[in-house]
Amino acid sequence: MQFVGLIIFALNLLPLVYLQRFLHREIQLIFFMLTRNKPLTIALFSLLFLPGVLLHEASHYLTAKFLGVQTGRFTVVPQAVESRGLVLGSVEIENTDILRDSLIGLAPILSGTLFIAFAALVQLELDALWHVLKNGQWNLFFMGLRLLPTVPDFYLWFYLTFAVSSTMLPSESDRHAWLPLGLWVGILIALAAFAGAGAWMLQNLAPLLDSLLLSASLFIALSNIVHIVMWIPLFSIRRVIAFFLDVEAG
Repeated sequence: MQFVGLIIFALNLLPLVYLQRFLHREIQLIFFMLTRNKPLTIALFSLLFLPGVLLHEASHYLTAKFLGVQTGRFTVVPQAVESRGLVLGSVEIENTDILRDSLIGLAPILSGTLFIAFAALVQLELDALWHVLKNGQWNLFFMGLRLLPTVPDFYLWFYLTFAVSSTMLPSESDRHAWLPLGLWVGILIALAAFAGAGAWMLQNLAPLLDSLLLSASLFIALSNIVHIVMWIPLFSIRRVIAFFLDVEAG
């Protein structure tokens, strides 16, 4: 089946968008119910996700530098922006052509996926679990899951994976050049197909792109699992706090 990687990638990316929002909401509500202080809630929330925000903004900054685009102020100090809500970090980057703007906007999800791959394969050695799961060895799979917390620095890498995966999605400002770029790419593909290159692209380019997207989707799926694992106890904690403090659970 052609483009199975693209389909699986999209099916994994869409839930991450909503899981990220749900999880951020739970964390913000917990911090606010405990502190009853909005600035302190923002400070605690931004501190929790600081590693991911640093990687996100550094990805923008370094990609812009590599592409020869001028940069300005770099900050990871959170700001409440009326039109965009809470902004955990930002980099001032000059507007340029749609290709470079799109690549700069895309940089955090690429670097975030690479970081998750590094954490999963190198630090946590999850490839062994993946192989036994593919082979249907369920007993070995669940045994491996139980042993995961014994991996050196497991909790550190789990936290970093959580922080990075929850902040790697491009913001609205990151996506502003994607529509015009998509239109241009679509036009170029249509012209190439009209000129007779369609069969060549399907045979040579589509399998490579599909393989890359399929690999990336595995790590996006891991991000979804991390978010679900975090959201379930946080949801319960919020309900318990709301019950004992006799406040609205949200």
